[in-house]
Amino acid sequence: MIMKVQCFIPYIDESQVLDTVNGLRESKLVGQITLLATDKDAKACLDCDIRYIDSITSSDTMRTIAESCNSEYILLYTKPNQLVMGYFAIDRLFRIASDSNAGMLYADHYTVVDGKRSNSPVIDYQDGSLRDDFNFGSVLFFSSVYFKQAAAGIDKHYVAAGLYDLRLRISRIAPIVHINEYLYSDVTVDNRKSGETIFDYVDPKNRSVQIEMEDACTKHLKAIGAYLKPEFEKIEYDKGKFEYEASVIIPVRNRVRTIRDAIRSVLSQKTDFPYNLIVIDNHSTDGTTEAIDEFKDDERLIHIVPEREDLGIGGCWNVGANHPQAGKFCVQLDSDDVYSDENALAKMVNAFYENNSAMVVGTYMLTDIDMNMIPPGVIDHKEWTPENGRNNALRINGLGAPRAFYTPVLREIHVPNTSYGEDYALGLAFSRRYQIGRVYDVVYFCRRWEDNSDHALDISKMNANNLYKDRIRTWELEARIALNKEKQ
Repeated sequence: MIMKVQCFIPYIDESQVLDTVNGLRESKLVGQITLLATDKDAKACLDCDIRYIDSITSSDTMRTIAESCNSEYILLYTKPNQLVMGYFAIDRLFRIASDSNAGMLYADHYTVVDGKRSNSPVIDYQDGSLRDDFNFGSVLFFSSVYFKQAAAGIDKHYVAAGLYDLRLRISRIAPIVHINEYLYSDVTVDNRKSGETIFDYVDPKNRSVQIEMEDACTKHLKAIGAYLKPEFEKIEYDKGKFEYEASVIIPVRNRVRTIRDAIRSVLSQKTDFPYNLIVIDNHSTDGTTEAIDEFKDDERLIHIVPEREDLGIGGCWNVGANHPQAGKFCVQLDSDDVYSDENALAKMVNAFYENNSAMVVGTYMLTDIDMNMIPPGVIDHKEWTPENGRNNALRINGLGAPRAFYTPVLREIHVPNTSYGEDYALGLAFSRRYQIGRVYDVVYFCRRWEDNSDHALDISKMNANNLYKDRIRTWELEARIALNKEKQ
């Protein structure tokens, strides 16, 4: 008789797995428990099977699990910590897997830090959930049939992207289902604030990992018909009449502490073309309006207080971009931040012509409020390549900063009226048709301080942000699939 559930758990030593193994065996559905060891000298224990692997995330490990599985379902635990399943939680996973015909399931859970338990809800999976760092939690529950089918298609060995590749393959043949019930407890070892962890994916030490992830994602896009070849529409920079070559746009609300620095950094730019600064003051109440007015004698400054009171950052951008005195290129500067030197604007504008781009993305350095560099330092997004950047953009969570846009196209697309993800949505929409140029010199100091919009977000806000970005990716996927069908 085939067993119902086979469990695979990371293995270091007996003391590390003892409580987890005993807890799993409390379920009558659990048959074999297989230990996954990276140490070839590790010995089997607790009447468990053992398999030697190179990495919990590798392609070889996925094949090993597929070959070792003799059950209807697979429970894969991805952390070398104690796992405590909830009361009848494995039964619940089994029932929903059977009812939904899911290829993979994951669930809300608890994390335990220093004995303190906290909620760790996760978000629903959708077609646009292509981030390799999508948070499924540490317990993944698979249909063995779909797992083996996906593993059989693996055609390249990944050390880091094997599990990611397998997940994408499963998503093409069966649903990936989120159970919004708290089914287990896990221990977290990463206590950094969200404002720090959001930059993990561009840490230089992860560059080789990023290359693997990009390759796996690109293959997935090709398989579902969403891959775009490096063929771009040509830009003619003669649409419309513009008095100014460029406009720096700063949306702002209640940033009296930083807005003066931002304005000074713009007005000190040296260029061989005319430019202006459009500040959209979104009904500030803390003295920001008065601070902006300190610069009213400079004719390059246009200070706008919108009539509407329902504008997010994106809506303010639309006000600026559609202003009669907006320049040919609209260049971003956040009200918290400053340009790195007096040549930043010229570098951004020149990049349009050098690359025949409709959008340009620069490089920034993370600093504290006093502009001292803080880890991880320079964020250059070198994972962007002219050949594959538009596809890889669907995998990563941002394209970098500062951003600049050819105004006629920006006026055509419009910016989503949100205060999170609006820049990412623009990047995806622009890259669908046009080349995006890059500047790899640091042209921007991104200042991290307690009033940043993404500073130490709570988990509900992070989940809402990630759900929205996944939705943006889903819409973009659908648009690209439709575009490819039109070309056939």
